[in-house]
Amino acid sequence: MREEIVDIERELMLIGRYKELASSAAPPSERRLERGSSYILLSRLEAEGPMSIGQLAQAFSLDTSTVNRQTAVLLRDGLAERIPDPEGGMARKLRITEEGLRRVSGEREYRLRGLATVLKDWSPEELAAFARGLAHFNASIEH
Repeated sequence: MREEIVDIERELMLIGRYKELASSAAPPSERRLERGSSYILLSRLEAEGPMSIGQLAQAFSLDTSTVNRQTAVLLRDGLAERIPDPEGGMARKLRITEEGLRRVSGEREYRLRGLATVLKDWSPEELAAFARGLAHFNASIEH
């Protein structure tokens, strides 16, 4: 295995560790989303508008049963709701609720504050290069 790939895997593992530490350090008064998948799904619904379970599964390359379980949490917590397809299709769609919008916005702000703290000493050039690298990495995952 290429040494650079080994280095990248180690760094990604450490990012995961940081994420866990940051989550546990949140003040109890901050009502965080319980699952990372909730934030990801809600963010997609916020950006794309109503989507079916199948569309969400396809967007994230997941099995529909997995997305069904994950969206059940959103529905139970009132963060998303089922609606008829606005375009007249047969499948019902999921739409983010006002509470879902409020919670995803709060989660995003919490994450942005954490990143701003960690990256406070980085130059604009370093930040831009890191953002480009992450975007390229994520594009590679999706293809």
